[in-house]
Amino acid sequence: MGPTSLASAANPAIDDAHALMRGAARLLFDLGVNAIPEFTLPCGRRADLAGLGPKGEILIVEVKSGIADFRADRKWPDYFDWCDRFFFAVSDRFPHEVLPGQTGLIVADAFGAGIVRESPVQPLAPARRKALTLRFGRHAAERLMRSL
Repeated sequence: MGPTSLASAANPAIDDAHALMRGAARLLFDLGVNAIPEFTLPCGRRADLAGLGPKGEILIVEVKSGIADFRADRKWPDYFDWCDRFFFAVSDRFPHEVLPGQTGLIVADAFGAGIVRESPVQPLAPARRKALTLRFGRHAAERLMRSL
């Protein structure tokens, strides 16, 4: 067993969250949005998925593998200041009614996803968008270089 197998055997929620993230990232790609996982924002928070759209729009997707994960998380409102659109990505077994209405909703599995509820658009200020776009590009390039 490799390190990933041991970690996921000890905590199946890791597998669930990874599967949801993968499906949501595939959906974003199909929509023309390039996403990177575990993107650290200037405020120090780490978004599960951050996406950059073809017109420079910035999306954040927070993955929730279960209701306990959602109820324990108090940081998700902090993401609104750092994106144009915010979504939760959950499985089809997750009780959608507990999620706040001011967010978008993606239902995902390991192979794909669909948008169940669009996210309201709250445009970023131009200076913040520029800074985040630069950060996004540099972060993606650094990850690529580390993988070589």
